[in-house]
Amino acid sequence: MAPKPAKNRLSPEPDGMFTGMVVFLVENGVQSRRLQKLIQNGATIETRLSKRVTLVFVMNSNALLQQVDKERLHRLKGRVLLFQWLEDSLRLGKKVCEDPYSVEVDLEGKSDPDKSLVKESADGNTSSSDEPSPQKKMRSSLEGLKNSSVVDRADKENNAVNIAPNSSRSSDTLRLALSPAITSPKAPSTPSENSSLAYCPPDLNRNITDIFGKLINIYRALGDDRRSFSYYKAIQVIEKLLFKIESAEQVKDLPGIGKSMQDHIQEIVTTGKLSKLEHFETDEKVRTISLFGEVWGIGPATALKLYEKGYRTLDDLENEDSLTHAQKLGLKYFDDIKTRVPRNEVQEMEQLMQKTGEEILPGVVIICGGSYRRGKASCGDLDVVITHPDGKSHKGFLPRFVKHLKNMEFLREDLVFSIHSEEGTDSGVDTYFGLCTYPGRELRHRIDFKAYPRDIHAFGLIAWTGNDVLNRRLRLLAESKGYRLDDTGLFPATQASGGKRGVRASASLRFDTEKEVFDFLGFLWLEPHERNL
Repeated sequence: MAPKPAKNRLSPEPDGMFTGMVVFLVENGVQSRRLQKLIQNGATIETRLSKRVTLVFVMNSNALLQQVDKERLHRLKGRVLLFQWLEDSLRLGKKVCEDPYSVEVDLEGKSDPDKSLVKESADGNTSSSDEPSPQKKMRSSLEGLKNSSVVDRADKENNAVNIAPNSSRSSDTLRLALSPAITSPKAPSTPSENSSLAYCPPDLNRNITDIFGKLINIYRALGDDRRSFSYYKAIQVIEKLLFKIESAEQVKDLPGIGKSMQDHIQEIVTTGKLSKLEHFETDEKVRTISLFGEVWGIGPATALKLYEKGYRTLDDLENEDSLTHAQKLGLKYFDDIKTRVPRNEVQEMEQLMQKTGEEILPGVVIICGGSYRRGKASCGDLDVVITHPDGKSHKGFLPRFVKHLKNMEFLREDLVFSIHSEEGTDSGVDTYFGLCTYPGRELRHRIDFKAYPRDIHAFGLIAWTGNDVLNRRLRLLAESKGYRLDDTGLFPATQASGGKRGVRASASLRFDTEKEVFDFLGFLWLEPHERNL
């Protein structure tokens, strides 16, 4: 009796980095934990090399030939990649370019791996041994990629495998041919270099995701978070697809792609544009409210009021008396705040803050979270999470810390400053939002400090590391289990009348580490650099 389909594959979770991928793993040397990582990020795992498979992962070509017979490889229409592609994609938080990891294996037989091959190219021509070796071709193609580099730590002693298009078949049919080992540039040795690697996702449907991205910004400016997030979820699904969308029919069953999204997609693939976006872009009200909403401290309601007063440009706002001090600072340093901060500069500023904090309070823990902690090459602002291991010395630390950094002219202007640790209000969390400068410069950057009691520090670190997709998933998972999750704890949710969800309880569960929170919720543990979902 044939096995049931459910036994052949493991079900993926929606909206992940690998959504749309159907994967077969050649298990020799592969950690079983990586199966969970693939599923957690949206892939479907096949336990046999079926026709559905779009990607095969191998440690080396020998392992592939030992586990899969040549007849099945002949029928394969997917691509074979070195397992290192998966490792590097998970480490960087986004799919890297596949080409340097693709592998070839000879199905015809007799080849000497120490010699170059005469083989058919994609256009039907042949190349002799006088052609550059695969190693040289790979290096030259990588050097030609502007500001990009891909990590491949594959074993140089093993033959690599590369699948190339076959001109005699349809475009998605691939042939396999033997080649000597292909190696790619050595992995950078420092964190800042690692995080600067350029990503190379398939990006096959950018015509759709670019338009949806613009709608996200518009709805955020209009204060419509529900619609904004619906487009965000759709992008997360679409940008991971390994095929070009030519009809909405192809994506009608995907998570996050409802009837309205399908209609938008069909219009885009048919006409190359979206009338809804064109309407917004030509609407003076939408344009103006969007612009004003980019000023720090100005929300949708204030932006609307300013529009109704007749203001249309940022210059118009300079004499508006109703703006708060913080909003005026956001306006004054508008261009500065929108300038991203290079990772190496954030690293130096974090070290400066850690050194200063240690001088004030020995043992204080100061961590720069956000996109910096997730390994990004640049940051929009600095999110700094503070605590002390003894559980009490954090009280009163933030005012002293801020004063010291001001004396050093690192902190320049205040936006928000609230102290709760002394009174024990607001979960005892102290908050500072302000503007800082890199030493020796006047360019302002946004910086936020959050000082947490030690017993809720893990929740603050999760929340201020992000990303927002992960935080939302964790909150929804907590709610499904009867809890409320935020940056100050995990609280049992009380039950309201009529079976509706009530308010959170006053006392949080206690966890010492981020991993303990993940484990309690049943969410696969992700290192900070793996949280770019």
